[in-house]
Amino acid sequence: MRKYPIGIQAFSEIIEEGFIYVDKTELIHQLITSGKYYFLSRPRRFGKSLLLSTINEIFSGSKELFKGLWIENNWDWEQKHPVIRISFSDIGVATLGMTNAIFNALNQNAVRLGVTLEQTTIDQQFAELIRKVSVHGKVVILIDEYDKAIIDYLDDIPLAEANRTVMKNFYSVIKGSDEYIRLLLITGVSRFSKVSIFSDLNNLEDISVTETMNDLTGITQKELEYYFQEELASLAQKENITLEALKEKVKHWYNGYSWGGENTLYNPFSILSLMKQRRFSNFWFQTGTPTFLVKQIKQQQDFNFQDIQLSENALGNFDIANPLLPALLFQTGYLTIKDYDTITRNYRLDYPNQEVADSFLDNLLSAYREVFPGNSSAETGNLLVALLNNDIPQMISALNDLIASIPYDHWRVDHESVFHIIMHLAFKKVGVDIESEVHSSTGRCDVLVKTATHIYTIELKLDKTAQEALDQIFEKKYLQPYQSAPRQKVAIGY
Repeated sequence: MRKYPIGIQAFSEIIEEGFIYVDKTELIHQLITSGKYYFLSRPRRFGKSLLLSTINEIFSGSKELFKGLWIENNWDWEQKHPVIRISFSDIGVATLGMTNAIFNALNQNAVRLGVTLEQTTIDQQFAELIRKVSVHGKVVILIDEYDKAIIDYLDDIPLAEANRTVMKNFYSVIKGSDEYIRLLLITGVSRFSKVSIFSDLNNLEDISVTETMNDLTGITQKELEYYFQEELASLAQKENITLEALKEKVKHWYNGYSWGGENTLYNPFSILSLMKQRRFSNFWFQTGTPTFLVKQIKQQQDFNFQDIQLSENALGNFDIANPLLPALLFQTGYLTIKDYDTITRNYRLDYPNQEVADSFLDNLLSAYREVFPGNSSAETGNLLVALLNNDIPQMISALNDLIASIPYDHWRVDHESVFHIIMHLAFKKVGVDIESEVHSSTGRCDVLVKTATHIYTIELKLDKTAQEALDQIFEKKYLQPYQSAPRQKVAIGY
């Protein structure tokens, strides 16, 4: 049995316990030998912590762990460096408070590195730690999940702002400690503007959307086929399809992440779970969708996140009080870069793959139906069957089931939009072509749905009858632009 390091973030454990390791050491070597101050943003479960653990072992001189890997014969293992490592996911911010948690983390590093700290503020203690341990060599500083103390409290903006201020003071001493530092790498999910957190660290290089570092975390197609060829062959046999068809299915489900718009990647957590469980499922999404994310989307009454155009500046910033949804969804892994226009310097964003699109739409639909956390799979499954059979009564029944959970106080004329959103998300989730508020020379159709065999135009009326809605479709000739299409046309008043 092959061993898959699902959830394991320690490089030493992966190697010593015989887990599969996708060799990233050549790219890591390029990173740590070509610069000094780095920032990297990647979604959760994308290998950030393992990356830092690997760098830690490289600078600690743990040559025996790298036997057979690219870097084994391409690194001076005699030259060791002290490593200061802090992960904001496990230092106790929630229980101790931000400042006390950092104090503890600094002192734990001091004990491990054999020094005693005397300063009484976190910024000065950090500077003291860097200076004192540098007697054993220039210092490597690895900060993981730097933003967790902020994004975990976006439903409490004053506390998130207070934590941000503490972080800003904490990082302010790094630039002044330059002579003692060999490498600094800060990782997280969100890309808060440098002004808000790293204003005193203006030499920090953001490699989040650098094409040369696109593959630093995640799994490429080449790596998938090389490291998991046995599993792919076995899974193809289990699915009773050819190996090439299996590869296309895996790609459709789990590939598509990109931070440069060209080369695409797989989420490691999803691929490792697929190889171990030998079944297709929404593995990454099951690890949790932040409540604040769904809340922000609902507050802004948004629902359509396909083919989003976003500027280079907007893509790289995160405002605590007023987050830009497409940028937030990109940074958290729900959207990815599809291409980049060098003239306008705009990025085009979309869902990376089926796993993310299907699960995200389900969560968003459930949230608008007021059943989040939960799912709407049963109702949308019935809708899909109705569409496949062209069963209008079943379609109406499925749509009724979807809106049945909405609280009575939302049934107001000024809230017709919530029904429109639910219908759009439901049709989008089952994989059909849907357009909302389609303009023509005679009016605006609420919903237009296209399947392989039919074109449905649907008019929504909250304060009028279904017949009045149907009459409007014919009076405004919403189906006229599609008369030449061979598909059957259906008008529905709802």
